[in-house]
Amino acid sequence: MTPGARVQAAIDILDVIGAGQPAEKALTNWARGARFAGSKDRAAVRDHVFAALRRWCSAAARGGAPTGRGRMIGLLRGTGTDPASLFTGQGHAPAPLDAAEALDPGMPADRLVALDCPEWLAPSLETSLEHRFEPVMKCLQERAPVFVRVNTLRGDPREAARRLAEEGIESRPSALSPTALELTANARRLRQGQSFAEGLVELQDAASQAVTDLLPVENARRILDYCAGGGGKTLAMAPRTGGALHAHDIAPARMADLPERAARAGVEVTLHDPRSIGGQGRFDLVLADAPCSGSGSWRRAPEAKWTLTESRLRALEAMQDEVLHDAAAHVASGGRLAYATCSMLRSENEDRIDTFLERNGGWTLGKQVRFDPLDGGDGFFLAILTKC
Repeated sequence: MTPGARVQAAIDILDVIGAGQPAEKALTNWARGARFAGSKDRAAVRDHVFAALRRWCSAAARGGAPTGRGRMIGLLRGTGTDPASLFTGQGHAPAPLDAAEALDPGMPADRLVALDCPEWLAPSLETSLEHRFEPVMKCLQERAPVFVRVNTLRGDPREAARRLAEEGIESRPSALSPTALELTANARRLRQGQSFAEGLVELQDAASQAVTDLLPVENARRILDYCAGGGGKTLAMAPRTGGALHAHDIAPARMADLPERAARAGVEVTLHDPRSIGGQGRFDLVLADAPCSGSGSWRRAPEAKWTLTESRLRALEAMQDEVLHDAAAHVASGGRLAYATCSMLRSENEDRIDTFLERNGGWTLGKQVRFDPLDGGDGFFLAILTKC
């Protein structure tokens, strides 16, 4: 595919997304019908689509229309590319710009449009992020870095960086966590390499690793990851503890890949479903990485910024209260309850901890930590409570 043809493919996909189809489904359906597209073509089209999703409003304003075509025109202008160089009408490229499209209106005058911030959510984000609001929103318009976690049961970060380099993958250390390496070139090769296959490295955001680094695992004999999902934090805890690791999720299917990942990493994890967890007794540390808006990871999943609604946010907050309540029941006397989200909103973070403490006696709050994309990784929150 020519560069222009890739832009036209992105335009078509963006129009499907604009009509209501989820982004991943729209990309999958396009790929199935575009058998002429090679792996590099599919990656380039995907990059165009996700870049446009990150700048959904500002690109439409800069391109003159809330359509796939308008958004790609605006996106190209925003990244310093003259759209006329790709909108040629040749070789499956988009038709040339008309007179109106050829006029660049410049950056949107509306502050929230320019920042690609949903209007209804702006007050909460500004309250939560304070003076970091604008720089964080600008950061969310860019692509997120790719990080791996070095599994120190298999090797150290220096060895991992060397092995990755042998596989053609460039990396550098992250200041957020001693086990985090940022992949700076050829990150898409990772899953085909031996360092990944042998469990030396796992994909995991650096801020997620930093949160796990802060968990008090060293003296915990029994540890429960209550909302384990794929088990990234479960596996990240393993090298720092000799305690028994247990994983639970209300939807056990989310843990389907965890046994294979644990075996690759050389880690033993006991899995529990909602029916079996009640008979497991109490744990010294319970991690509740609760379902949330995902606002801290909107660079990676930009569609979520635009599909989140006020009613959905309120439902998530109620769910977070329920998760905290249920997870607390599994904490032993003197044990710790760690609450985490990948949200930047106070209503999902500090407010939920305040509500829990108001409703439940016998707990003390220790550490509370926030990360946002300006720190280098995703946005995360962590609070650690102790059961008296």
